[in-house]
Amino acid sequence: MRVTFTLLLVVLVCAGCSGNGDNAHTTATTVVQPPPRQVLRAELRPATQTPAKPDPARSNLDPSRPFLVLNLPNRNTFREGEEVVMDFSLANVKLRGDGGEYRVRYGVDDDDMQWVDRWEQVVLTGWIQGKHTIRVELVGPDGWPYRNGDYNVVTREITITRE
Repeated sequence: MRVTFTLLLVVLVCAGCSGNGDNAHTTATTVVQPPPRQVLRAELRPATQTPAKPDPARSNLDPSRPFLVLNLPNRNTFREGEEVVMDFSLANVKLRGDGGEYRVRYGVDDDDMQWVDRWEQVVLTGWIQGKHTIRVELVGPDGWPYRNGDYNVVTREITITRE
């Protein structure tokens, strides 16, 4: 059995690209600036190590097991250039840097998660204008967020406004 292939070559000629010379062409270039990139700086400060107090309005907490409470200022709006202090309280748990097996992990928007191994405040600066999501988790020795009712995985939304 004999198979025959036929190659068909199609050449498109663009009259608008041809100009006066055989190799003449026009290129239009537009420069589009990338959106501003937020680069947060984190500073760790000693925390006031007061044990976490559960919110009685929240349910499913076993107060004898480890739990984390995130303390953010009572407002959700900050100005550009202002620092946002993430302070957390712990109960029934020691972090890795304090001789325990647990860690605290936090992330802002879609940036990489960061680790906190000592009970310290995290002070974040370098915010850009807009809405941002902060997520803080208490991570157990197995590397997974440690669940205790609806505690230990906290998500908060804040808004940064112009100065």
